[in-house]
Amino acid sequence: MYLPKDFIETAEGLIFAVVESNLEQGKVLCFLRYIYLNGHWQKVNTDQANEFLTNKFPHYLYYSSVKEAHLHAVTTDNISNHHQPRTRLKNLLKDKTMDDVENDLILLCHLLKNQGLNLVDVGVTGSILIAAQKQSSDIDLVFYTRESFNFARQSIQKLISQGECFELSDKDWHESFDRRSCDLNYEQYVWHEKRKFNKAVIKQRKFDLSFVSETVQKYQPLQYKKLNPVLLKVQIIDDSKAFDYPAEFFIQHQKIKSIVCYTATYTGQAQTGEWVEVAGLLEESSEGILRIVVGSSREASGEYIRVINEHAK
Repeated sequence: MYLPKDFIETAEGLIFAVVESNLEQGKVLCFLRYIYLNGHWQKVNTDQANEFLTNKFPHYLYYSSVKEAHLHAVTTDNISNHHQPRTRLKNLLKDKTMDDVENDLILLCHLLKNQGLNLVDVGVTGSILIAAQKQSSDIDLVFYTRESFNFARQSIQKLISQGECFELSDKDWHESFDRRSCDLNYEQYVWHEKRKFNKAVIKQRKFDLSFVSETVQKYQPLQYKKLNPVLLKVQIIDDSKAFDYPAEFFIQHQKIKSIVCYTATYTGQAQTGEWVEVAGLLEESSEGILRIVVGSSREASGEYIRVINEHAK
């Protein structure tokens, strides 16, 4: 099974991040993240990835008719290595020769385990997944049950209060904000992020927690048609899938069922009962279900979710 946050490698020295559990036309939907150059893995951004594939390997460029979106895709026959976060973490927990980044990862895992977390439900993604980390690398933990993810978020709050972990500094928040290039101002971004408790620092190294559901739809996923951009103020009535991938916020609206978010910036952005301003793309399924998508493009330019309660910035 291929899951979001997994990496897949091809014989040409390319590593793609999986973005969807379901195969489409026998292909894994993904996005190019690393290229093997001069003896090491080099990370690429969206524009670099698209330009590189256009010039070198255009057969990996793909238009998803289901998602009505341009992304990348690899047939299962072309996959030479499937990098899985849980397998990588399991091996690291048994390893004895590690660098500073891996040592900090193991320390974090032991702290969470001491809080009562079962590490069977945890994996590590990002650069550590393919042993491409640098001294400055962050730690990206993945949780495969909603219970373990929420427990870890609660544990991080406890670890911060005990001085084992720390909140991000102003410098860290500015770096995070600059990386996101989101359509909120800095104060709005930080206000929303601080209450998610999915980011913190251990031994001066930032780490992130994310959730991936292993419950893959067994039926054919709904096909959506893009309609038009929308800007609405609506109330959240169910945030139980706020940290899923994609995140989904069910809303109080006569016609539109939910807000679906494909960009990590707005994962966990709002809570049940809150009012939000949402800018996104209205889509309609083949069954007539309407939803607003935030993250219709990889950068999600002009798309956002912002809490508009009085206490929000």
